[in-house]
Amino acid sequence: MRNYARVFVISLLISIFIWSQALSKEISIESLLPKKLPEGWRQVGSPQVYNQKNLFNRINGQAELFFKYGFQKSVFTIYQNKNNSKDQIELDLYDMGNVLQAFGILSRFRTGDRPAGVGLESYLEDTSLVFYKGRYFVMLYATEADPSLLKRMAMTISSSIADSTPAPKEIDYFPKDGLKPGSIEYHPEGLLGYQFFKRGFQGTYIERDQVKVEDKEYYLFLTIFKDSKDAEDALKTYRDSLSKKGKVHSGIPTPFASNVIKGEDPYRGKVIVVPKGFYLAGIIGFENVKSAEKLLEVLVKNIQ
Repeated sequence: MRNYARVFVISLLISIFIWSQALSKEISIESLLPKKLPEGWRQVGSPQVYNQKNLFNRINGQAELFFKYGFQKSVFTIYQNKNNSKDQIELDLYDMGNVLQAFGILSRFRTGDRPAGVGLESYLEDTSLVFYKGRYFVMLYATEADPSLLKRMAMTISSSIADSTPAPKEIDYFPKDGLKPGSIEYHPEGLLGYQFFKRGFQGTYIERDQVKVEDKEYYLFLTIFKDSKDAEDALKTYRDSLSKKGKVHSGIPTPFASNVIKGEDPYRGKVIVVPKGFYLAGIIGFENVKSAEKLLEVLVKNIQ
C-alpha cells in the first residue's frame, strides 16, 4: 500500500512538472494567425516573424514608436483573394508585452470612435481594422474596401488569443460626461510634453463656447509614478516650472487638498493638478473653472 502511495505521489509530481513546463513554454506568435480563412481566400507565402533587431525591415518609420511601447515580437502575412490577385489583406500581429502597452499603441493608431466589437477595443474603417486583446495588438489593412470581411477575420484572430487580461483600470477612471469618444491615450513617457510627468493617460473633453457657438477641446490627464513621494516630487517640479514660465495661483479655494496646483501652463492654458496616491490627476486647457473642477473631482474620486 505504501509503495502504491509512493508511486502515486511521484506520478502526480511528474504530471505537475510536465504541466508547468508546458505552461511556461512561450506561445508561438504564428499560432495566433487564423487557421480558417473566409471562402475564396488564401495565404500568400510564409508568415514573417520580426523581433527588436529586425522590425525596421517591416515598419522602418514606426519601429521606434513600437519600441517605446514595449514591443516584443510580431508576425506579418498577406492574404489574397483567389479570384483577384490585387485584392489583398495585410495582417500584422504584435506582442507588446502586456495589456497596458497593447492599449497604448492602439490609442496612437485609432483616430476616432468607430468600434468593430473585436477584442478589448477596436477601430474600423473601410480598408483597415485595428484592435487589441491582452498583450496583443492587431492591424489589418485591405486593398479593397470590405469592412465586414475585415471584421470576420479580426474575430477569428481574437478568438485564437487566449489572453483574457482586462483593459487597464485607469481607462474607467475618466468621467464619461464630455469625453470625446475614442480619445483616451496612454503615453509611456513625457505626458503632455513634460519628461518629469513620465508615463500616463490623457483624454480629450469637449467644452461648448456659447458665445462663439463652437466646441473647444481640453484634457484630463493621469500620470503614474512608482509611489506617492515620486508623485509629490513631480508635482513640485511642475510647480517650479510654472513659476518660471507660466503662472501659479494661490489662495483660490478648490474642492481638493491644500497641495493642489492651480495656474497657467505656458503652452496649454489653465491647469489644475491634484496628487492622489502614486498618481497626479489634472485638467488642462479649459475655460470654465467651475466645470473643470467638478470634472477633475470626479476623476480623483474614481481613482482606486
